Order: sequence, then C-alpha cells, then structure tokens
Amino acid sequence: MDYEVVIGLEIHTELKTNSKIFCGCSTKFGSDQNTNVCPVCLGLPGVLPVINEKVVEFAIRAGLALNCEILPFSKFDRKNYYYPDLPKNFQTSQYDLPIAVNGHLDIEVNGETKRIGITRIHMEEDAGKLVHSGATINTSDYALVDYNRTGVPLLEIVSEPDLRSAEEAKAYLEKVKAILEYLDVSDCKMEEGSLRCDANISLRPRGQTTLGTKAEIKNLNSFRSVQRGLEYEIARQEDLLDDGGKVIQETRTWDENKGMTASMRSKEQAHDYRYLPEPDLVPIVVDPARVEEIRTNLPELPDARKQRLMDAYGLSEYDANVITASKSMADYFDQSVQANGDAKTVANWLMGEVSKHLNNEGISILECPVSPEQLTELLALIEKGTISNKIAKAVFEEMWASRKAPEVIVKEKGLVQISDTSEIVAIVDGVIAANPQSVADFKAGKDKAIGFLVGQIMKQTKGRANPDMVNSLLRERL
Repeated sequence: MDYEVVIGLEIHTELKTNSKIFCGCSTKFGSDQNTNVCPVCLGLPGVLPVINEKVVEFAIRAGLALNCEILPFSKFDRKNYYYPDLPKNFQTSQYDLPIAVNGHLDIEVNGETKRIGITRIHMEEDAGKLVHSGATINTSDYALVDYNRTGVPLLEIVSEPDLRSAEEAKAYLEKVKAILEYLDVSDCKMEEGSLRCDANISLRPRGQTTLGTKAEIKNLNSFRSVQRGLEYEIARQEDLLDDGGKVIQETRTWDENKGMTASMRSKEQAHDYRYLPEPDLVPIVVDPARVEEIRTNLPELPDARKQRLMDAYGLSEYDANVITASKSMADYFDQSVQANGDAKTVANWLMGEVSKHLNNEGISILECPVSPEQLTELLALIEKGTISNKIAKAVFEEMWASRKAPEVIVKEKGLVQISDTSEIVAIVDGVIAANPQSVADFKAGKDKAIGFLVGQIMKQTKGRANPDMVNSLLRERL
C-alpha cells in the first residue's frame, strides 16, 4: 500500500543561563556529579521555587523568532510521573497556558520551501541524568543518578504534524538549531544533550485524513540519529501494516549501534500525568511593551543574514545557505570579509579547506586554530601572486598545525612563487629536452601530454612556479 508519513517533533533545548530555572544553582556542564544541587532543585520539603527572569526573556525571544504569539498570561503546572532521575516525582512544566503558541517556520528541502506549523513553546525544568552501565538502557545492569541537570531551564518546541519525511524532519531541526544559536539563548550542543528531540511518527494510507497510530522515539541527540531513527521507524511501521498488523502507541528508544528502535513503554496520554497548577509559583503576566522591546532587539536571523550575504556580496543561494546554517560560521565569514578578504574567495575557502579540516578533527569553527584575520592574510598572499593556490593549501596546513602567520611560514619554507620569466623558461626548456616522447605525443595531437610536462615542471619547482606562466611558456616553446 502507498502510505503517507506523518511526523511531529518535540525539540528540547537547554537555555544558556548561568543559574537554574527555579534556584541559584549553577548550570555548568561537566561539573562533578551531584555538586550543582540544592534543596530547591532536589524538591526537598518546605522549599519554594522562584522563576529565573532570564528564562522568561529567552522564551519570549525564541517565541518571537519562531513567529509565535506570546500569551500575556501563562502559568506553570506539575506534570506527575515517577522516574529515578526526577526527585520530586513531578516535573514543573507548562500545560494549558504555555508562554508561546501558533508559530511557524519555513524550511527548504530539494529546492522547495515548506511551512511547518509550531503548536507551542513552553518552559520547564530538565530532569536529572541516569548514567547507564551498558551501551543502552536495555543492555545495562544498573544505572547511577546525577542530579546536576535537575532544574536546568528547558524550552520545549512542539511542531504540528506537518513533516512528511525524515529529510524534512532533519531540515526542520537544523533550522530551529540555527535560530536558537543566532538568538544566543542556547549553546545547542547536541553531544552534551543541550539540544535533543522526540519524534512522533505515524503512517496512513495516502489520501486518508485521519491520523494513524503514532509511536514516539525518545531522546534523539544528533542529526544522524534523527534521520536514521525516523527512516528505520517508517520502514518498521510500513512492514507491520503491510503484514496486517497494528502499530501500538508506545515510546521507543533508538539504538545507534544496532540501527534500530526498540520498545520502552506504552505511550502516556496527557491525562496520565494528572497535571495540576503549580501552587508555589505565581502566574507569568507579560507586559506587551516588554514583548515589543524584545522583538525590536532581536538579532539578525539566518534567513535575513542569508539574504544579506547574497545581496551584499553576490554569493549564490547555495553558498549563503551553507555559511549561514551556523552562526559561528557566518560570524567567521563576516570577520574575514571585514579584514579585507574577498567575499567569494573567503566563502570558497570556508566551504573547502576550512570545513575539511574541521570535519577531519570533529571540531566546530569556534575551535578553528586559524583566525579569520589569518585566513585573510593567506588569501592576500594569493592575490598578490606571492604564492599559488596549491602552495596556499600547504601553507594553510602548516598554519593549522603551528598557529604561525602565513607570511612567516612562506618565508621560513621558501615558498614564494616563481614568477621570473627567464627562470621558468630555463626549466621549461630542460623538461622539453628530457621528455621527447611527450613532446612528440603533443605535436601528434595528444593534448594530455602537456599535462605530464606541466607536472614535471611543477615537480622540479616543488609547486612554486606560477602555473599560468608555465602553461603559457610551455605552449610557446612547443
């Protein structure tokens, strides 16, 4: 049967505040286990939480950037459930009156733009963290509990079930991540769990409007796991339905090593959580003037920045998309251009050599050992004809390893490009004399033979000969 895939994402992002949502404990990642805790975030008897004002501001900022309506009156609720990393036995969250509703986000997939609805954004506290003894929750003999994460502020961004493929889901998650980074409300470090998502997937016969039974995959924490997990789950449900079976409403976990999802528990409904208003926190009343003040001060967001790079520098839409997908990459680009770098050349190097080295070492551009100013200095050496593009790549390698300035490396290694005509002519004549067969092949119409001769000249000069001059002089002499 031909099925239509229906996907909705619930994105959880930890906010970049110094203290937790309801107490003054640090939110620093990587502290010793159970050291950033206090009676409030542990929920000990007699404590009273106090809302962190910065959390509300960040939530409004995210809501406006995602085209949401900011509700003037919202409140917190208790979401009751038992889990070992939840010491209070309830999570303080927002139920029927969240901070933001009715937003949307445009994504681009295969050259087409699609609008994805955003149902709501609500604030809540994170739970603690279980550290499993094995590779997965299903293969562990025991688990230890670290409560440092308990009470770290979270935003949950819930989409409408508008996504129709794993590729669309990945594109949506990438766009939300980029916007949160531009807003500077979250560091979005998926490897540290500060951005993760749950995916709800169902299938229905194409043309049918009633939604099928959904399964949820919990805690997907990389773009790769989102795409692979969804593709696996779509195929699983398709096979199940084709065989006459029924999809069970349940929560599943993704096993990256096995490349498959596995059942964890039956999926709860809202009434299972027995939500009730949080009696220890006052409702949040947002002044409309404050909302407009935050809206006025929103930073340049990815779509606007992409358009600016296209308009100001003539970059292609593809180049602008790649560069603005990450705020730190876009910042690096702007800093390089401001240091007198040619925009198109900077873009090519960012998407080429710089990205290649970042990927090889698995680091972000924030950790790039070559500064924007140093990259611009290297490109200026190419522009002046001091070094060739080929030599520049070797210099960049050395800059990456040694952190030295490009001029220093060029001087130390004697890499200045040979542009003296008489010097190049002498080498060209020598190569012609030493390779009569290649010369004969070229004169017989075999154009590839000239490539061999050019290669011999570049080999003799260790890549330092001006390639344009070499080609021109070689053809003249032949």
